[in-house]
Amino acid sequence: MAIQGRRSGTRGFSRTAVGAYSPSLPSPGLANRQDQTNNSVFRTAAEKKYTKDHEWIEVSSDGKIGTIGITTYAAHSLGDVVYVELPSSLPLKVSAGDAIGAVESVKSASDIMSPVSGTVVEANSTLEEKPAEINRAPEGDGWVARVELGAEGKGDLDGLMGEKEYKAFTEE
Repeated sequence: MAIQGRRSGTRGFSRTAVGAYSPSLPSPGLANRQDQTNNSVFRTAAEKKYTKDHEWIEVSSDGKIGTIGITTYAAHSLGDVVYVELPSSLPLKVSAGDAIGAVESVKSASDIMSPVSGTVVEANSTLEEKPAEINRAPEGDGWVARVELGAEGKGDLDGLMGEKEYKAFTEE
């Protein structure tokens, strides 16, 4: 996510409702895991992966769906988010590095890039009415989109940073 000056107009994105939070998917930050000792299901933190452009992705426990958003670091750099663009038509096939949305704040604007290849199947329409949710919980309820991962998208994950690597990257 390269943070740049304010932009005008849209580039293939729409403010119309494009999807809602799906209760059938786990909330970002949590993944279902099967306990091998007593076969009970419990919730545990899933590992997030990060890009050098300050996007994150968290893959569901079955490895099929990735939830994408901007990092806390990016949200703080942007300042107060006042507008969010989401994909205008779903499903949307994307490659790693393709723009899947944009955020605009009082001081700058930035495209949101997909960290992996796949098909965007859901967008967080809550952000259209409440763009400040990105500032409140950028790596939680402020998620941007969900992407269905294929073999190529799963391979893209290998090129991303883990939490410790990303923290070191932002401290450079």
